[in-house]
Amino acid sequence: MDAQTEPEVPPAPVSEEPFLGPLDIILLAVLIGGAAWYFLKSKKKDTQTSQFKSYSIQPTTVNTMTMAENSFIKKLKSSGRRLVVFYGSQTGTAEEFAGRLAKEGLRYQMKGMVADPEECDMEELLSLKDIDKSLAVFCLATYGEGDPTDNCMEFYDWIQNNDVDFSGLNYAVFGLGNKTYEHYNKVGIYVDKRLEELGANRVFELGLGDDDANIEDDFITWKDKFWPAVCDHFGIESSGEEVLMRQYRLLEQPETPTERLYTGEVARLHSLQTQRPPFDAKNPFLAPIKVNRELHKAGGRSCMHIEFDIEGSKMRYEAGDHLAMYPVNDQDLVLRLGKLCNADLDTIFSLINTDTDSSKKHPFPCPTTYRTALTHYLEITALPRTHILKELAEYCSEEKDKEFLRFMCSTNPEGKAKYQQWIQDSCRNIVHVLEDLPSCRPPLDHICELLPRLQPRYYSISSSSKLYPTTVHVTAVLVKYETTTGRVNHGVATTFLSQKHPLDGQPLPRVPIFIRKSQFRLPAKTETPVIMVGPGTGLAPFRGFIQERDFNRKDGKEVGQTILYFGCRKRSEDYIYEEELEDYVERGVMKLRTAFSRDQAHKVYVTHLLEEDMDLLWSVIGENKGHFYICGDAKNMATDVRNILLKVLQTKGNMSESEAIQYIKKMEAQKRYSADVWS
Repeated sequence: MDAQTEPEVPPAPVSEEPFLGPLDIILLAVLIGGAAWYFLKSKKKDTQTSQFKSYSIQPTTVNTMTMAENSFIKKLKSSGRRLVVFYGSQTGTAEEFAGRLAKEGLRYQMKGMVADPEECDMEELLSLKDIDKSLAVFCLATYGEGDPTDNCMEFYDWIQNNDVDFSGLNYAVFGLGNKTYEHYNKVGIYVDKRLEELGANRVFELGLGDDDANIEDDFITWKDKFWPAVCDHFGIESSGEEVLMRQYRLLEQPETPTERLYTGEVARLHSLQTQRPPFDAKNPFLAPIKVNRELHKAGGRSCMHIEFDIEGSKMRYEAGDHLAMYPVNDQDLVLRLGKLCNADLDTIFSLINTDTDSSKKHPFPCPTTYRTALTHYLEITALPRTHILKELAEYCSEEKDKEFLRFMCSTNPEGKAKYQQWIQDSCRNIVHVLEDLPSCRPPLDHICELLPRLQPRYYSISSSSKLYPTTVHVTAVLVKYETTTGRVNHGVATTFLSQKHPLDGQPLPRVPIFIRKSQFRLPAKTETPVIMVGPGTGLAPFRGFIQERDFNRKDGKEVGQTILYFGCRKRSEDYIYEEELEDYVERGVMKLRTAFSRDQAHKVYVTHLLEEDMDLLWSVIGENKGHFYICGDAKNMATDVRNILLKVLQTKGNMSESEAIQYIKKMEAQKRYSADVWS
């Protein structure tokens, strides 16, 4: 059982146990007849009431299936399927792609099912060959610094560390990654290669999706060649045109009592009202916000310093970990979407999977209202992928609108270019699409089926638990920008947080959070020197690191050199935590190198400072075996910094280019080179 999975029925509280045993009751019945009868009647009523209250807060969506029920082989055999699509997903995209492949399998006589490796006995893959013309497809995202996603870790470790015989297993892999990261698509590449090494038969070439470019286009391009290869391999033919089918059926439930409705809980009903640890992704802690203050002094942009109270939650964190929070969508967008779909947002409904063998009975917790689903469960600001546009086309009353949507879903270059320009470059979400295509009016329940699930947002923790054991600090820039259509788009999470201000005399605002452990860590030995490169909000985890180094120093421990490279636009506007950093410098806690890019005629960035300090860099990472950290933009800054390090190793360390590359790889393996970056 997973750590986050709770038993269906917990032990009853002691207060609900009968005070009198059966023997006592019988004796009382003999001695005081009528009084005993009255007592028993009252007791029975109390117990029923108590049981109802207890039941009303029990989990209803947490998966508690037995291993037998979770056998994907048995499910395939019992339902006549031959295709199983596994996903390793952190943000939902890989799971979405897996669902699309499984659904399309019907066109190719390959009835399919989607499976989560975390919920399956993956050793059953050895038996898949017993099903005639069977196929396993893996849609696997690479997370962080080349890591498998949380739900894929056990499977990844298993195939890494076991020489199993996969002969007879037919497979294909589509990887999801981001080229701005150092370990682009590492997980997909490894699994594809490893399965072949273990004797499995690759049916089609590895597909690689780049989320920095157009991962939707990458997936469609791969998929459109994948299916003909599958047909050719198994000697089957396509059944013709794609048939659009609903995965979930709508059930309106107006009689559902209020206490049985989900109101934003991730999994267990009433989990936000009746909180109990352990707290994690499926059971977040409703944390009070004690502080929410502005860090920017001017300039029109906003950067928030937010402190969450975790006292009593039993949650622990270390400097370098991430805080994850579940945001809610902007109510204006929710109302606009409801109006565009001509829906009553207070309608109570459930979406029920038409595939009775699926372990995913609902796309999100049900029953609920449309208002709750759009507010808490669906990514209504996500840019719709082509499969959504294809489904929307069916609801256009004007032929030109229908053809326009179908054109953007096509695989020809002109259609792909139009999708790039009209959806991606213009940042149109589902609300914008429906506003700009007045004849497209889909039912809201279908929109709820099509949109991806609202995901938690992750922030580098900017505090040390050594100093702040009962609070967690984060540093977040408010996301707000104007699109080419003249609309102003707002970041979901930062807009939500910007409205959460503690006010005197009022209860503190609360936000559902959990802690995600990280490998981004200070060295175990405090005397080890460290270099930290963190422009902008990349400073966040290093604030925690510096706090911890200062704490150790005050505790009498020997602390090595602590060097920070920080950059922003203007000292007078966006120099965050200026007073704190200057105080650390004055007290000799650290050395600070700052770059204010717009405070002089020519731009100065942290990379310029690093190039000036090549001797210092070599002294720390080459001669004294120090640790090097980067946090911030992956696309440009992190790549540039890595290249400067390579240059340092070659010029100051007298290494060849290949030796320098190997040196950094060795540093990574030893956790002496760490990056916490985003694109």
